[in-house]
Amino acid sequence: MEADGERAPGVSRRRLLIGGAGTLVVAGAAGYAGRDGIRRWWWRASGKERPRTDGAVDHPGAEWVAASSANWRRAERPDDYAVDRIVVHVVQGGYGDALRVFRDPLHEAAAHYVVRKDGHVAQTVRELDVAFHAGNRRFNERSIGIEHEGYVDRPRGFTDAMYASSARLAAGICARYRIPVDRTHIVAHSEVPGTDHTDPGPHWDWERYLRLVREAPVS
Repeated sequence: MEADGERAPGVSRRRLLIGGAGTLVVAGAAGYAGRDGIRRWWWRASGKERPRTDGAVDHPGAEWVAASSANWRRAERPDDYAVDRIVVHVVQGGYGDALRVFRDPLHEAAAHYVVRKDGHVAQTVRELDVAFHAGNRRFNERSIGIEHEGYVDRPRGFTDAMYASSARLAAGICARYRIPVDRTHIVAHSEVPGTDHTDPGPHWDWERYLRLVREAPVS
């Protein structure tokens, strides 16, 4: 049986993180299936695989806190899957809560990154790999998930430090994969097709966030 975050277009049953009825559907993921199939076939047939270093991070300054291997799938992105989305999440809990459940093999989900209220960033899954974070297999394969400490109904928890740090993280991701900084390519978890989640919720300031992403320096 596939992990919960790998169903297409399945619904995540993450035991800790926020749930609810999403309304907006971001179209286009299904149309990539054939093209990605060709990419995967070519990459695997080539016999190539990039070297990996334990504890290496993709975002400068991030702390490596490995998620359980049950909560992600090994890949060689962007060579076998194109990466063209960022999915914004809110934990509906604390930073430590997110890291704890991502380390739990029974949780069946993990995002690539977790951002704390003070701006500290943990990376739990390499960007090379497919994290089970969106509740939709195709979105998982082509996206990077950024989790944020806090609650959807507590806007004061979305601090200046959190916005700024997350924006620097997103700007680096966009630069690495040439992702446009707009609401088609940087989406809410609630906007992923098939999800039942509501995060990051109505208090997430998208206008501010995208402006900060565009203004953030990229190292």
